[in-house]
Amino acid sequence: MNILITNDDGWGTKGIITLTRLMLPFGKVYVLAPEGPRSGAAACISVQKPMYLTRIDNPGEGLEQAEVYVTNGTPADCIKLALNTLFDGDDSKIDLVVSGINHGSNASINVIYSGTIGACMVAAEHGIPAIGYSYCDHVPDIDLTEAEKYIPEITRHLLEEPMPYGICYNVNFPVGPIEGIQWTRQCRAHWEKEMEPHTDDDGRTYYTLVGTFVNHEPDAEDTDEYALAHHRISITPTTIDTTAYQLL
Repeated sequence: MNILITNDDGWGTKGIITLTRLMLPFGKVYVLAPEGPRSGAAACISVQKPMYLTRIDNPGEGLEQAEVYVTNGTPADCIKLALNTLFDGDDSKIDLVVSGINHGSNASINVIYSGTIGACMVAAEHGIPAIGYSYCDHVPDIDLTEAEKYIPEITRHLLEEPMPYGICYNVNFPVGPIEGIQWTRQCRAHWEKEMEPHTDDDGRTYYTLVGTFVNHEPDAEDTDEYALAHHRISITPTTIDTTAYQLL
């Protein structure tokens, strides 16, 4: 099995190194990741800049069997670039795309901004099975001990049945001990008070992104946010079809 790994935090972060190691027993692993952070890139693609592809000859201890590349592009670019260079444009040569492990939650409304899931969406566009893994903690030296116990099992389970065209899976891990796994839907929510003003040395005002997360349905027991709040892994089937069928 040919497995393609990417992320939106950039190569060298703890999440993608851990994921690469966990995927090696499944087959031949290829990594094509951004050379630096691309969080919030969603499914953004580079249409006005050239992209470069660089192989990492020494990816690290225990990762010698993986082919590792970096690019100056986005996570979505990584899938397109890998497909059209490493795999000669043949979708069938990639058996699985795995994205992550993201440092931070991609549950609820975060999914529309997520570069981690954006890469999975590009894979789904091409009919390639794809799973995005995220851990609800942003610290660089993230403790993935609990997630490591479950990722191989979840990967095997999700591969047992063919993934329908246009579908990928968004998997989020709570911080701390895990008390179960739950199939979920995306929680309805929004961010507010998102811009914080500052003043630079020239007296000009600039803004940085902050924000408060507002859950519209905190008591709904079938959502990803509810599962995470109750120390469960959330698995949400996610689709590239954005049609509002209820209005047709």
